[in-house]
Parts: sequence; C-alpha cells; structure tokens
Amino acid sequence: MSGTRGVRRTGGGLLVAGTTSDAGKSVVTAGICRWLVRQGVKVAPFKAQNMSLNSFVTREGAEIGRAQAMQAQAARVEPTALMNPVLLKPGSDSSSQVVLLGKPVGEMSARGYHGGPEGSSSAGGTPFGGKQSTLLPVVVECLAELRGTYDAVICEGAGSPAEINLRHNDIVNMGLARAARLPVVVVGDIDRGGVFASFFGTTALLSPEDQELVCGYLVNKFRGDVSLLEPGLDMLRGLTGRSVYGVLPFAHGLGIDEEDGLRVSMRGAVRESVVTPPHGEDILRVAVVAVPLMSNFTDVDALAAEPGVVVRFVDRPQELADADLVVLPGTRGTVRALAWLRERGLADAIVRRAAEGRPVLGICGGYQILGGTIEDEIESRAGRVDGLGLLPVRVRFAAEKTLARPVGEALGEPVEGYEIHHGVAEVLGGDGPFMTGDDGRALDGCRSGAVWGTHWHGSLESDGFRRAFLRRIAEQAGRRFVPAPDTSFGTLREEQLDRLGDLIEEHADTAALMRLIEDGAPAGLPFLAPGAP
Repeated sequence: MSGTRGVRRTGGGLLVAGTTSDAGKSVVTAGICRWLVRQGVKVAPFKAQNMSLNSFVTREGAEIGRAQAMQAQAARVEPTALMNPVLLKPGSDSSSQVVLLGKPVGEMSARGYHGGPEGSSSAGGTPFGGKQSTLLPVVVECLAELRGTYDAVICEGAGSPAEINLRHNDIVNMGLARAARLPVVVVGDIDRGGVFASFFGTTALLSPEDQELVCGYLVNKFRGDVSLLEPGLDMLRGLTGRSVYGVLPFAHGLGIDEEDGLRVSMRGAVRESVVTPPHGEDILRVAVVAVPLMSNFTDVDALAAEPGVVVRFVDRPQELADADLVVLPGTRGTVRALAWLRERGLADAIVRRAAEGRPVLGICGGYQILGGTIEDEIESRAGRVDGLGLLPVRVRFAAEKTLARPVGEALGEPVEGYEIHHGVAEVLGGDGPFMTGDDGRALDGCRSGAVWGTHWHGSLESDGFRRAFLRRIAEQAGRRFVPAPDTSFGTLREEQLDRLGDLIEEHADTAALMRLIEDGAPAGLPFLAPGAP
C-alpha cells in the first residue's frame, strides 16, 4: 500500500462514521490508532457519546465505554474520561443512565435526553440540564484538550450520521465534525449487502455543510476477489466524487471489545473464539447465562482464550446440563435479571447444580443475584427482594456508584480488576472472601462450596489467578482439565490489536488517510441531492 508520513503538527483528526450500527467503526478506529502509533504518531481515540453496557474504569476512577478503553490500548495510551465524555447505559427500552465525564449524573428517558418535553425523574439539577444538545460544548472541549496533547485524535461516530430525525441535536457524528472541522470517512459493512446504496444514501441525506466534510468511504468485511468489486467502487466514485479509501477483508476471531451484547448469539455461539485442544485430558465447558441488560460480557473472553475451554452464551435451563461452570455475568438490571431467571426456570436449575456441588460463578450483578436478599430503591426501586440464596450475602443498593480499580490476591495469585456497581454487598458467612489484600484481609466477594461471587470485572484477565481458578473449577467439576501454563491474555490481546493495525496498513490507502488527518477535508467535494430535508 501507499507509504505514510508522520503527522508534523499537533491536533490532526479524523471522524470514522458508519452507514449503520455495527458497520465496523470501533474496529476501524482501533486499527487506525494501532497503525498510527506504529508509525511513531502520538494518537488517542475519542467517542463523544457512547451507548453501551460494556464499560471500563480508568485509573482516575472514571467510567467510559470499554470499546474506547480497547482503542486506547490500540494507541498504547492510558484511557481517560476525555476519550468518552458521554456514556449512556440503557436500563430499559426507553431510558438510560447518563454518565458524564466518567460519573453518573441521572437517569433519563430517551425523549427527554434528545430534547423532548419529557425529562427524567432523577436527573434534575444535572450539569447538562437533562438535554443532549447542551453537551456539545462539553464534548468539543474534551476533543480540543486531546487535540492539544496528541498528534492525532481518531474519533468514532455512533449509529449513522444520516439519522435525520436526530441531526438537530447530534453531538457524536456530523454535529461534532462540523463543530471541530473534522474530515469524515464512512464505513460500510458489505457482508450485510447494500453497501453502495448505503454509502450514497448516507451522503445524500446530509446538508451541504455536512457533505463538505464527508471525504470518502471504507468497505468493511469483504469476502472474495476484490477485482470483482472494483467496477462498483469506480461507479461510486463517479456518482459521489469521493474516494474509497480501502476494502477491508472479513477477519475471523478478532475478539475485540464490542459496545454491547446484542451480537452475542442466544443459542450458545462462542464469541469468535477458536477452541484449541486442551492441555490436559478433558475440555472444560462454560455456560454464560445471557441475562437481560447483560453488561461487561467481555469478562469471559479470557476463559475462551484458554486452550480446551469452550464458552457458550445460553438462555435455557437445559443448556446448563453439561456445563462444568455456569457464569452469571454483570447486568444493569439485577432485580429484572433475577425475575427473568425465575420465569425461565434457570434459577431452579442453578440452585440444583449448586446443591450438587457443581460450580457457579457470579460477577457483579450476577454475584448480587446469588445472595440472600437484595434491597433496591435505586435501580429497580423494587424494595426488598429475595436472591437465589446460594451465598450468605445481603445486598443494598446505594445512590453513589462504586467505581474503582482494585488490586489484590485470590487463590494464592495476584489479581486485579475494576468495579462498576451501585449494589453494596455485606458478607454474612461462607467459606471466606474471594479477593483479599496481600495481608489476608477481605477485599471483595464470597465463596461457599462450589459457588463463587465477586464484584471485580476483568479479574479473569490475570493469568495466574485464572489458571488457579480453572484448576479449582476442574476439581469441583470432576474434570481432568489442566490449564495451559503459558497462556497470556495480554499477549493475545496485543496480537489482536496488531491484526487490526495490519488490516489498515495492508488494505487501506494509508497515505490518503494521513493527508485527511493532517490537512482536513479537501475543498470542492460535490453536493449530492437531495440533501437534508
């Protein structure tokens, strides 16, 4: 591909938009970040507004989208709240918790947030007055601070820039591009079909002022012979006057952190994981219960990376029968998830397997579900609710959210993670804490027989602890499974991020992308009718 040249000035930028949600914006943004940093460019990611239940806690205790944390890792920089100033965490089909600069500021209805007359029952007095439109100065200021520090900032859009019903309040797509004068590249998923119409239609539904910043397109997830696609690329260039900056091939097994769990199959599919032969005699089967409003499902990625560990997402009781470990993951709706488990017969199945001494792990909301009682006047406002009663734990929801990056020990190994929860657990018994300090004092969690619970997300990414935990689970499950001694989740993640960088370097016009980042949108891009209504 074309060669590159280093960015010679601070503050270059690019916005990666998409024809649809899940077109590949997160992957492309991460890939550009990794490609740039390998060229010696100091680069940072940015997403003005993210809607996700898959979040992360920065070193300073700020909650941001996990996709932005992954992109920061691709850029080899420490993630900060500046990289994702607005995070929306859905709590129902019509409302979300608003996290501003890393801290929760209220629960908002979608109508109220986007500027309708209905607001929120709990967001009064927030710094943004309960309206999305008031956040544009905040996100522009965050982006400006990053551009003043880094050679380049690669911004990710959200959904589609051609959501004409929401354009007047947009702060993440063309609203941001216009405010910060960012050149825009639009990504389209050709695997879904209709990519040419999507590129043309996306552009043609924008105002003349917005179209001036749309510089061209990136085709994503292409399978086959690129030469067969080239006539269509030439016709698209003729129709729009804009370049196609590359055709990225479909890549299996990237396993990157996604914005949410919507792509996870509810029928047992493994998240793009290649199951390698076990190190010992047996495999280990892990069933992750896909609870409503599932959050931080990436907690089990480190398990799936282990040779011989088969991870499935399930939602029926019979799918637990052959599992050696059942995982209850985090959820934005603990009480709602508990009711769902009972309605589907999953609660009874989990209680039966615990009584048989078969392993169960609860993480964050899953840990709370395993407890004896839950007192919630914050999230569900359901008051006192009985949990599954598998751990001697009483949970009380506090108004203030716990956001932390704890470090400790478990099963004789160092472990670290991150905490994101309103529920406060009071441990009343059991076989001891799960996580301890180096002096043995209890830090978090509870163990009782074959049932384990912790609030620490990401703990299974600690290699020594993960191996020790799997050895214990194999023993409790009666499996002759032995974890491989050399699996490094951090190394595997770096290899995946390098693959993203390779996709850009090998299949995109990197010289043209660098010109956009350095110089902005070229003048004279043609207008496509009809434009915004």
